[in-house]
Amino acid sequence: MQKSDGMNYAPQGNFNAVCQPGEFIFAAAALDHGHIYGMCNGLREAGGQLKWVYDPDPAKVDKFVSTYPDVKVASSLDDILQDTQVMLVAAAAVPCDRGPLGLRVMDSGKDYFTDKAPFTTLEQLEAARAKVVETGRKYAVYYSERLHVESSVYAGQLIEQGAIGRVLQVIGLGPHRISLMSRPDWFFEKDKFGGILCDIGSHQIEQFLHYTGAKDAKVVHSKVANYNYPHYPNFEDFGDAALIGDNGATGYFRVDWMTPDGLSTWGDGRMTILGSKGYIELRKYVDIARDQTSDHVYLVNQDGEQHFAVNGKVGFPYFGQLILDCLNRTENAMTQEHTFKAAELCLIAQRNAISITGTE
Repeated sequence: MQKSDGMNYAPQGNFNAVCQPGEFIFAAAALDHGHIYGMCNGLREAGGQLKWVYDPDPAKVDKFVSTYPDVKVASSLDDILQDTQVMLVAAAAVPCDRGPLGLRVMDSGKDYFTDKAPFTTLEQLEAARAKVVETGRKYAVYYSERLHVESSVYAGQLIEQGAIGRVLQVIGLGPHRISLMSRPDWFFEKDKFGGILCDIGSHQIEQFLHYTGAKDAKVVHSKVANYNYPHYPNFEDFGDAALIGDNGATGYFRVDWMTPDGLSTWGDGRMTILGSKGYIELRKYVDIARDQTSDHVYLVNQDGEQHFAVNGKVGFPYFGQLILDCLNRTENAMTQEHTFKAAELCLIAQRNAISITGTE
């Protein structure tokens, strides 16, 4: 391997709390997806105080309390919405319920932090856009495959440092393990999960916009299929799409539920970011048959070839930035325009997708 004698692109970490204890109080509700734990962990590590939890399912609440024993259990969502100390509600509802829940939270004067995908219809998106304008509240989205993955965070730092020049193309691969026995009924109902491009495709489109700096994009082609699960006729286990950004950058991504049991983790997520002066490859969760640790970043540019193992070295600055944005009414973590544009494009990709037929 050629070793670089040029610039050393050292990871820049962020592990510190951004506020004093009690300065930022939040609550958790709608525990339908396990991402709620990542959302709460990120906010707590950045200095947020988790005060309340609510879900109508006592089993979900009991599990949550076992993880966060200091949290208070609310008897209803109104207990949370009427608490003037609570500044933000984090929620991971069934996807089709995320938009309506957000409207209710914002109407109560609180910011909203939802799991992806934030909507299942364009009508829900437009209602949220209007509510943000009406209330001045934030509608934040947990696009975790960039925000809560250190290799993804570091890729953004490299791009900002000019390591590969102007970003020309992003290719994303988002395979997932199906884990059938652990999935709730709504997981297989398209009107509830929104379709594969709407759901896990939202990660890929958000990353395309972020890394390329595009403000908008056109979905030029998209496809979906159900190859392996005919007994769930409304499910999709494969999807892909191609995009062209308003700045000329192009993107392609594939998402699927095909991860074999032999893989050591839930999915071999990868991304290749091509720039005018080099390229970056991310092996996010595993470097197969070589290293089972996560967060491997490969950089090739005029300085040579470099490998960065960044697990535990970069941190997750989004959560602290989000807390400060809520406290200061700024937009440094992610702009509302970007948040909604990623959601809009995944909904368009889903709506316009060619359905591959003839599958078994």
